[in-house]
Amino acid sequence: QVQLVESGGGSVQAGGSLRLSCAASRVSTIYCMGWFRQAPGKEREEVAAIDSFGGTRNAPAVEGRFTISRDNDKNTLYLQMNSLKPEDTAMYYCARDLFAWRRVSGCSFDNWGQGTQVTVSS
Repeated sequence: QVQLVESGGGSVQAGGSLRLSCAASRVSTIYCMGWFRQAPGKEREEVAAIDSFGGTRNAPAVEGRFTISRDNDKNTLYLQMNSLKPEDTAMYYCARDLFAWRRVSGCSFDNWGQGTQVTVSS
């Protein structure tokens, strides 16, 4: 079981930026990794994902504003969030695929971190 620890959340004004990090306790370079978010009263939704080949996918709501990346040497996943909006306010979670070597189109996630809160004020 991999342990995932998110950090980098906080409170910002609309239009601001944050960078989230997710440190994995075990090597995760061969797995899809993803970022999810859940706002109060809403279901958890995928924000972005990246596979071990560098392929990525983004939710339409964040396309052009958020960028997912990974540093394999550090076993760390990142989410650069720019032009933040109040509707981006949520708890953000990182996750890892259960199976290795899947393309981003086929990723599904099983291991979850505890989350980091992002609050965007207008």
